[in-house]
Amino acid sequence: MTMTKIQELPQQEVLHFFEEHWGSTEMVISSGIYDCSQLEGFAFLDEQRAIIGLITYIMREEDCEIISLDSTVEGRGIGSALVKAVEQEAAGQGCTSISLITTNDNLHALKFYQKRGYCLLEILRNAVEQARAYKPSIPFIGNDGIPIRDEIRLQKQLDYQ
Repeated sequence: MTMTKIQELPQQEVLHFFEEHWGSTEMVISSGIYDCSQLEGFAFLDEQRAIIGLITYIMREEDCEIISLDSTVEGRGIGSALVKAVEQEAAGQGCTSISLITTNDNLHALKFYQKRGYCLLEILRNAVEQARAYKPSIPFIGNDGIPIRDEIRLQKQLDYQ
């Protein structure tokens, strides 16, 4: 398995990954509307060079925001390695923090990020309703039957030197 920048992969493979795992390349969250296939990021590839993990991010002054993270293989450290790669890239670019947004139903993501030093920063009540006005395909019911309505912003301070 290897990690590479997504810009070094054939664009069609990146597009296919987003279509398969997100339904489209478009991410609508309170910080903006993003075409994930056009963002900076890293991909984890298996021995056949198929994408098994992918993370995208955007840098804004001293904060780097993770926009998407997917791993198709659980429990092998792929998500952790991708997050670590973004943290190191952000620190190298002078960022002092990393932030991200997830939805209230995504308990897996909330556990994952908190275990890696991310703290709850803000709850954006009913933010998903506003996102649905732009992207009606966002489901109403999410993981474990939880209604999807709020966004939760998490942040980690970087201490890399």
